[in-house]
Amino acid sequence: MINKKKKIAMYIVMALITLIIVFPFIWMVLLSFKTNSDIMSNPLALPKSFNLENFKHALEVLDYPRLYGNTFFVCIISIVVELVITFLSAFVLARMQMNEKIRKAVYSYLILGLAISPFILLFPVYKINVFFGLSGKVGLVLPYIATSISFNTLLLVGYLKSLPSEIDEAAVMDGCNLRQLIIKVILPMTKPVIATVVIFNVLYIWNEYPFASVILRDASDYTLSMGASFFKGTYTVDYGGIIASSIMIIVPELIFYGLFQKNIVEGMTAGAVKG
Repeated sequence: MINKKKKIAMYIVMALITLIIVFPFIWMVLLSFKTNSDIMSNPLALPKSFNLENFKHALEVLDYPRLYGNTFFVCIISIVVELVITFLSAFVLARMQMNEKIRKAVYSYLILGLAISPFILLFPVYKINVFFGLSGKVGLVLPYIATSISFNTLLLVGYLKSLPSEIDEAAVMDGCNLRQLIIKVILPMTKPVIATVVIFNVLYIWNEYPFASVILRDASDYTLSMGASFFKGTYTVDYGGIIASSIMIIVPELIFYGLFQKNIVEGMTAGAVKG
């Protein structure tokens, strides 16, 4: 009887947490069917009708093919480069023979990056880009790579440490050199955690706004996160357009997350086996 009551209480708590998390999105969907005057005067009321004018206006104002193209370009370049860097650095920290104090110092230094807020880095990154003459999407790729190294390293090192060292020894005895060991033996075994790293980084870049708003100056280089800025004028704000465009940007992201949710759980569990 006690266990049954605990289960019921647990389900109620889970339902409340789910409702709290989902409510903002449901509210945003309802607001997207309202006019600007209705949004300002009575935001909590239900829409009088399911008016799609805000979505039509968003499609007219925003060049979605260009926004998606820019976002995919930044995502692909950033993820490929950071995966190469972090996988090799994680392999060295987890599998190679080196002084233990140096290993811990380097690992601690990389993980320390998780404690630094991206907002603190906005001005330094901007000055660095100006100094080197970097702008547009290229100037945005480098900060994304740099800010993702710590998180990627945390997952990859944890997973690589969990792999038995006998795998390396057997591969070397079979004639594998270091490059073959990394590419043909270790890399295929890290697919779960690499999938997790890719998914998290795609979601991060998809939503990232601070760096994009500071670095991107030309509207032709804007990513999806910058789409809402088209609805902000000097003296007016099109709230309906902002909400409708935000929904059209969020929905593909939710679908992507839903499809690969299993990979995220598997990768996080695999990377947490051993620290």
